[in-house]
Amino acid sequence: MSMDKKSFILDFISQQSLATVSTVTPDGKPEAAVIGFGQTKDLEIIFGTDNSTRKYQNLQTNPSVALVIGWSKGQTVQLEGEATELASGDLQLVKDNYWAKSPDAQKFHANPGQRYFIVRPTWARYTDLSQDPWKIIELKF
Repeated sequence: MSMDKKSFILDFISQQSLATVSTVTPDGKPEAAVIGFGQTKDLEIIFGTDNSTRKYQNLQTNPSVALVIGWSKGQTVQLEGEATELASGDLQLVKDNYWAKSPDAQKFHANPGQRYFIVRPTWARYTDLSQDPWKIIELKF
């Protein structure tokens, strides 16, 4: 493989526009939602949500998340990490990595409840099920 593992996974997720994010309720039950997202060169995922959503409420008590990105042609990335709410001073990070990829997401910024999160990965795995044997690339951070 000509690219290193991290670059390969970054290239894949850069081509995707949606992800499923799973959070955990205060009583330990999983909840999932589809989100638009951006990413940094360090495989950090940036997304926005309203502070009235279940995912926002869940992240206030448990920052652990799991994401699934992609599925076309049997290719997917699973990513686990910790979500941290970004401060208003971090807006450039949102502009450069989320809005640049998903310009339509900027319209939600005017909503007074809009909040942004960055997920710093602890584990990631790319899987291509269209190959036999499957192609698997795993990273631990």
